[in-house]
Amino acid sequence: MNTIVWETDLPGIHFLNRGKVRDLYEVGDRLLIVATDRLSAFDVVLPTPIPDKGRVLTQLSLFWFDLLRDVLPNHVITSTDFPPELEPYRAQLEGRSMICRRAKPLPIECVVRGYLSGSGWKDYRATGKVCGISLPAGLRESERLPEAIFTPSTKATAGHDENISFEQAAATIGEELAERVRAVSLEIYRRAVAYAEPRGIILADTKFEFGLLENELIWIDEALTPDSSRFWPAEGYQPGRTQPSFDKQYVRDHLERIGWNKQPPGPELPPDVVAATRDKYREAYRKLTGHELK
Repeated sequence: MNTIVWETDLPGIHFLNRGKVRDLYEVGDRLLIVATDRLSAFDVVLPTPIPDKGRVLTQLSLFWFDLLRDVLPNHVITSTDFPPELEPYRAQLEGRSMICRRAKPLPIECVVRGYLSGSGWKDYRATGKVCGISLPAGLRESERLPEAIFTPSTKATAGHDENISFEQAAATIGEELAERVRAVSLEIYRRAVAYAEPRGIILADTKFEFGLLENELIWIDEALTPDSSRFWPAEGYQPGRTQPSFDKQYVRDHLERIGWNKQPPGPELPPDVVAATRDKYREAYRKLTGHELK
């Protein structure tokens, strides 16, 4: 098993920010993004790492960025060629880091939903809509929507992201840019669904982040990972109930069962939940890429 990285320690490298899962550094005019083995649930970082998680997030992002690079340019420069100043830290970085172009992130999350689940299902039951978008009556939990919908949200630095309407997104980033990110988000989702379904995975929903680099829109952060997406096994899929998943829903379900109040600090995860979650992440990687995580 590879080294577990809870948080990075890179003396001499300019540290920028520690997010829920990723550590960010500045290397010249570039960003170093390191996916750790931390896991957040209900917007709280849990104290128990998930082995291999950071490597799955990075390697799967690299896979999708490469596969869909014709839809939109992305921020990746390299994931293997480290400059000399990073060589002493290769054990912490290898397989879980990317050196990227530094874009100005858009202040919204770009969410696409193709199935009725999670907060969308709760919204629909209460209002018949998802994020203000009217849907046909009589849909069941986990049912495929007539067509995928774009449901942006705020990007909270702390606490929960909040769903917003397309009009609110347009007021935040401008009408033309909002139209552009909606079209790109829906196209990436459509292409990813078409790729994943024959490989036994349903992509129920996902979120993207985009940024501007010299006024060029590029795809940043992560791409279609178990942390940013809801992956379901196609085998046994049945609308009308929640679905088993390849993402951290397994951890969320455990936390719901034990009655955690969803306030920090988070509880330690038992070994069986850690092992099963690790297996879920690795299985999603294997099914989508066609090979085991190295």
